[in-house]
Amino acid sequence: MFNTGTVVKVILPNVVNSGYDYRLMSDADLGNFVRVTVMNRPYIGIIYGIGDSNLPPEKIKNISEVFPYKLDVATLQWIQKMSEWTLMALGGVLRLILNVPDAFNPPRTEQLYSYDADAAGAKMTPRRQMVSDAFELNGNEPMSASDIQNIARVGLAVVKSMIAQGMLIPTVVRPRAQSFAYKYSDIGNIELNAEQRTAADKIGQDIARGGFSVNVLDGITGSGKTQVYFDSVWRAYSAGRSVLLMMPEIALTAQFMKRFESRFGAPPVVWHSNLTAARRRDIWRGVMTGEIRIVVGTRSALFLPWQNLGLIVIDEEHDSSYKQEDMGNYHGRDMAILRAKLANIPVVLASATPSEETMHNIELGRFGHLVLRSRYGGAEMPTIETIDLREHRPDEYTIKSETEDKRTGALSPLLCSEIQATLEKHQQVMLFINRRGFAPIVQCKKCGWVSTCPDCSVGMTYHKKLGKLLCHICGRMMTLPNVCPDCGGDISMRGAGLEKIEEEVLARFTNARTALVSSDTMMSHGALERLVTKMERGEIDIVIGTQILAKGHHFPNLTLVGVVDADMGLFGTDFRAAEHTFQQLFQVAGRAGRGQNPGRVLLQTYQPSHPVLMAICAGNRDEFLHNDMVARAAAKMPPFGQLIALIIESKKENTLKKFCDELAHAKPNTNGVRIMGPVMAQIYQVRGLFRMRFLVAGDEKALLQPLVELWLSRVQAPANVRLKIDVNPQSFM
Repeated sequence: MFNTGTVVKVILPNVVNSGYDYRLMSDADLGNFVRVTVMNRPYIGIIYGIGDSNLPPEKIKNISEVFPYKLDVATLQWIQKMSEWTLMALGGVLRLILNVPDAFNPPRTEQLYSYDADAAGAKMTPRRQMVSDAFELNGNEPMSASDIQNIARVGLAVVKSMIAQGMLIPTVVRPRAQSFAYKYSDIGNIELNAEQRTAADKIGQDIARGGFSVNVLDGITGSGKTQVYFDSVWRAYSAGRSVLLMMPEIALTAQFMKRFESRFGAPPVVWHSNLTAARRRDIWRGVMTGEIRIVVGTRSALFLPWQNLGLIVIDEEHDSSYKQEDMGNYHGRDMAILRAKLANIPVVLASATPSEETMHNIELGRFGHLVLRSRYGGAEMPTIETIDLREHRPDEYTIKSETEDKRTGALSPLLCSEIQATLEKHQQVMLFINRRGFAPIVQCKKCGWVSTCPDCSVGMTYHKKLGKLLCHICGRMMTLPNVCPDCGGDISMRGAGLEKIEEEVLARFTNARTALVSSDTMMSHGALERLVTKMERGEIDIVIGTQILAKGHHFPNLTLVGVVDADMGLFGTDFRAAEHTFQQLFQVAGRAGRGQNPGRVLLQTYQPSHPVLMAICAGNRDEFLHNDMVARAAAKMPPFGQLIALIIESKKENTLKKFCDELAHAKPNTNGVRIMGPVMAQIYQVRGLFRMRFLVAGDEKALLQPLVELWLSRVQAPANVRLKIDVNPQSFM
């Protein structure tokens, strides 16, 4: 307890702040939220310790207000440790926690709008449907115009037109804080099999005993991992503790929410990026006061102001979306484990394809290993085979238009035959290709000109449904030229994207009902849920999709999965390329045969003898992981080494190169540590910024962060240069 008049250090939520001194005007505790001013602007911060600036007393400002809420000591320690690991300032870490600006303010009176789906004469368009989905996602509660735009990702013009046509009805209200005081109970409608019960009992013992532990729930797709960790959630909740269940955003589906409510008798409180400002405020305050004790959320849910946290579950722990790369670089899984260790509580990691970092920790005995080898309910794993495209080349197909055009196909005769046989049995097909648009390369047949983005060092993809060229990095759209802008030659489309596969499917299977699933077509949760519902009802025969379909969905009548291009990703420059490709293909394969009918997976490839594909077909996951980890150990790559990437960006190429030269001359020489660079980033220009990279590498026990801090202290970055630090990077673009 700090007494009135004490000078304390207050951390404020900004990226450069490591604490300022203020004087208490009332008693307060370590970790208390307080209101202060900086240059007459109000801020919310936390008391972090005794002041140490040694400023004259007359220059120390008073704390305006002390709130009756605080972060516990374990959370303060976590902020400190996370700052040291990621090299973010303390204020940068706190900004991730204090990310709800109105959390400490009373609800504001503002203009809100309710949605009327039955407005007379109103025409539904794709953009208006996105607005409708935004309301559904937030429980059809009234929303402000800014919330509608942000969540639905539409412009103000769309909102104004819907107001004019009576689809959005103005209502001036003072928002009331919503209660999320759900009372959960174990409905007891699930009977675990022997494997599940063994795993659940082991986790339950750790929860009952207390203390820090990590258990990896390693189960094949469809093995019932969800019901096992639901058992753990109930044990921690019924013991009076709070529970965080982290998921990739792609897995926050209505299917999962229904399963949760069916098990516990009430819906989960869900935290993700598409909530209204008022809903975020209410959930944040509900967690802070302890009213909310179970949250299902994405990686940012880790930074809610948890009280009495007793268990963290991380589903799909291998998923790359747990890595944050814009508001500070951190890995949600690793920071969750760190938080659990400091809070002395258990963690459950669930995956059908655990990351190599996790498998390494299992081998070292740091993590428990709970294995589920069989599918729940007796379903069998699908058979997985390759189709050698060197022997089974795709035929041409015909597009019937004003003239019958011949196109080079992407689907081999063998795959087409299996698709036809599946359709005749009234079963469903999934075709997977992780490439959006129609054609990834637009090129001149005469001079070789390629359409590239003016702001990014990447080619622009042709999207036939848009009728435009689109940059997948910055989102810039351009008109497709009729002829080559350099020589006037004919333009050709090369490669196959999602839309081209759909064109081929419609040409070959004229009576099949198809659907496209990508970030271009599923622009809201509502759109994805409608697709899932249609699949469950049997209203779709062939679904063609990207990685959105790879996980989290259960389609009992889906029996055939065809991977159009299994070679994509096998030969990337990233040392994780093989691991990520294996994980993605294994997850995609796991969509087949989850019901009563057996499943089959066909991988089209020019490399059928590649170790990744051979391991998937033979079901030799562990052997593949072992061999890949042996190669990483030899190269001292994570998890057998440490990496820190420095990404330097500037709009001025000369300024960038000059600063990188200064950094190169200032780099320290330390035994056992290599500093490589500067080199051009793999994508040299992004959104108009030129980019260079350094890579700092050391062995598994190397403490690279202090070295990087020392290095950067020797050089002052110009104002027009931006420097990012990425510890153990997941991307090398």
